[in-house]
Amino acid sequence: MNDRLQHGPIIVFDGDCVLCSCWVRFLLDRDPVEKFRFAAMQTDAGRQILAGAGLDPDDPSSFVLAVDGGVLRETTAIIAVLKRLNAPWPLLARFVALFPKAVRDWAYFRIARNRYRLFGKRAECYAPAPDEAWRFLR
Repeated sequence: MNDRLQHGPIIVFDGDCVLCSCWVRFLLDRDPVEKFRFAAMQTDAGRQILAGAGLDPDDPSSFVLAVDGGVLRETTAIIAVLKRLNAPWPLLARFVALFPKAVRDWAYFRIARNRYRLFGKRAECYAPAPDEAWRFLR
């Protein structure tokens, strides 16, 4: 992973997915200290992070959080993100963590595999507002 990708935490998301783009908007609105950075999996940075994690950049089914030189995936990544937000979100992270990982990830993959059908697909990759663009890796 090159130097610019080692500063995180970095959230890799599917920029074509409406649900994923709403998740990014949710995080931007609840991250006042701007700790998160973002990389759409359609960008070079996103593809590099996914490939470095052993994931297929052309099969956007995983949510990835690159943090502390490693990556977290699926519901483990979601829990880690929620823990880094202000209250009440860390409480939700604790609640979700009560469920076995296999159960959490089963539910996650049911939604992930059907997200375009359920929530739609964007005609273009998510584009941040100009004042937030610095938080998005290309």
